[in-house]
Parts: sequence; structure tokens; C-alpha cells
Amino acid sequence: MQIHVVTEGETVDTIAQAYGIPTEVLIFDNQLVYPYKLAIGQALYLPDLGAPQERSLAQVSGYAYPYISPWALGQTLPFLTELPIFSYGFTEEGWLVPPGTAEGWMIEMCRVRSVIPFLTLTPLDERGEFNNALITSVVWDTAAGDRLILELVRTMQEKGYGGVDIDFEYIRGEDRDAFTEFVRRAAVIIHEFGFRVSIALAPKTSASQRGLLYEGTDYPALGQIADSVLLMTYEWGYKYGPNMAVAPIDKVEQVVRYAVTEIPAAKIRLGIPNYGYDWSLPYVQNVTVANTIGNVEAVQIAITHYARIQYDETAQSPYFRYWQDDVEHEVWFEDVRSLEAKFRLVEDYGLQGMGYWQIMRWWRANWLALEDTFLIRKE
Repeated sequence: MQIHVVTEGETVDTIAQAYGIPTEVLIFDNQLVYPYKLAIGQALYLPDLGAPQERSLAQVSGYAYPYISPWALGQTLPFLTELPIFSYGFTEEGWLVPPGTAEGWMIEMCRVRSVIPFLTLTPLDERGEFNNALITSVVWDTAAGDRLILELVRTMQEKGYGGVDIDFEYIRGEDRDAFTEFVRRAAVIIHEFGFRVSIALAPKTSASQRGLLYEGTDYPALGQIADSVLLMTYEWGYKYGPNMAVAPIDKVEQVVRYAVTEIPAAKIRLGIPNYGYDWSLPYVQNVTVANTIGNVEAVQIAITHYARIQYDETAQSPYFRYWQDDVEHEVWFEDVRSLEAKFRLVEDYGLQGMGYWQIMRWWRANWLALEDTFLIRKE
């Protein structure tokens, strides 16, 4: 891809003219908003009008809730290999709990667009929070675990899913081996019926890493069982945490560097965030709650408040500060520069591809940049 970083005095017309592309293409590809103002430091995606370059092969997934706009889903599906639909839950007895909104229409769109729909299984409780007590119940109670596995197979057959994505988070350390055995048992049965199994993994940097997020996941064992794994390489900067990059490339690479020593690189997908956060300052632990924003929205905030977008070279992430109602804010988000850095990791380590959390917001420049870099493998 080509990237142009806006400097003072530039306009969409002068940039388009400099690169020999139509102004309307520049506006459309970057989802610029009338009257097409730009922020200093804004990174613009530019179509490469030269000879086609050789592209790496990649598989691409993107999580979506059933209440996604049909238009946004339709725009995104051509760029996906798989669509993990978020999410089914389960009870302590192993009965499946369907999402609050019916997902059949999404599965049908996947069928038409040659995308494999995946049933995402999560231990979310009625409050919408990850509940590791649910995990404990099904990995230790064989009857509950078997019921859940059979429920998954039945539902995938009835609904037309092509596989299951197991997204269990905050697994207790004492449940680690029981969880691995549950996944192994599930995979054997699910594979017998012709379905696939993927697993979302917390971003570990070593086998002995401490903490509730990490201790319950056995990278080598789960990597051997699953057909693919997603490294959840995001949320260093998160809603309730301090202001920082959501997916700083130095932290992301530490996870990848460890993961490829335990899991075949050809099974690994790099997690990429399709969002950013807006923090009010100063950050106060247990008090400050960041506002989740889209990447296109972040640029509009910068434009509205005449903020200059900076780029952190260590994190390979854009950010800026602005004032509103006598309160200072700091925003971290993703742009085509930070995407380029993540795409380079996928290529450098020979990973299977990438998975997006999540695709609810349409971000055209991301998908165009992805298509410039990778040949998306449809099966």
C-alpha cells in the first residue's frame, strides 16, 4: 500500500494531484467527511496504481454480533475467510444459550459469499461478563461437558455453521489441564462430523507467565488440538486501564515470538483491533472509564478539535490529545501505518493470517490495505 501523512497546508485536492489519483477516490477510500477537512499527522491510504505486486496468502476472520448492520457485514464479507458470530453461552449443566438476536441471516450471507460461519462459544453469564465458574463446571463434570459438545454439534448441523470458535477467557490455573482435555474431547467429536475448531488465546509471552488471564491456557497442547488459534493481541490499552496503545507492536511481537515456539506458525492468526479509546485525563485507577471509538471516528475527533495526530514509533500506533469542557483527553487508535506494522509481523513470522475484534464498524482503508498486502484465501 501507499501511505501519505498529512502536513500543514495540505488538502485532499493537493494530495490527490501529487499522487495522480482522483480526489473522489481519496475521499471514498479514507471515508473522509464533507467538507473533507484533514488533521495534521493523519495517515491516508492511497491506492497503488503501479504494476500488481506479489501478495502473501492469508486467512482472515472477523468477529461480529448478530445486530451488525447488514450493509456493514455485506461490505466486509468479501475480505473474510471465516466469520465467528458472537456468541453462544452455556449453563453449568452444559446446555447452550443462543445469542439474544437470531443469527440465521448472517449464516445465509456467509453461504452466498463463500465465507465459513463459526459458532463462537463463550462462558458469558447473564450480565455479559466472562464467568470462569461456568468453565469449571463443564471441564470437570464429564456429563455437562459431553452435553455441551453434543449441543454444539447439533446446533452447527441445524444452523449451517462450519465450525466452532472456543473463546474461554480467565480460565483458572487449576482448571488448565481439565480445560485442555475438554477441548481435546470436543475436537475429536466435532472433527468426526466435519466441522472445524478454532481457539482464541490470551496473549502470553512465556509458558510460566502468571496471572488469571494466562495460567489456564496451555499453548502447545491447545495449538496441537485446534485447526487454528487466534492470539488476542490487543487490549494493552483498554476501557478500564491507563491511557496507552491498544495493540503496541513491541508488546504484540513479544507474544508472537513466544507463540511460534509452541504452536505451528501456519495455525496462528494475529489479533487486530478495529477500535480505539478516548480517555479523560488524568487517568485514575478504578475511576476512569475510556470511551470506545472507531478508527474513522478518532480522526474526526482530531479534526473537530484541531488536534495534531502523533505517531509513537515504539508502539507503532497513532495518538493525540485534545481539550473539551476544560478536560484534557488522550486518544489511541489504529491507522494504516499501525496496520502495516501488524501485517509485516504476519509476513515475517509466516503466520496463517489475522483475526479482527471486531467488524461492527466499517473501516474501508483497513480492508483495502489488507487486500493490497495479502491474497485472501477462500475455501
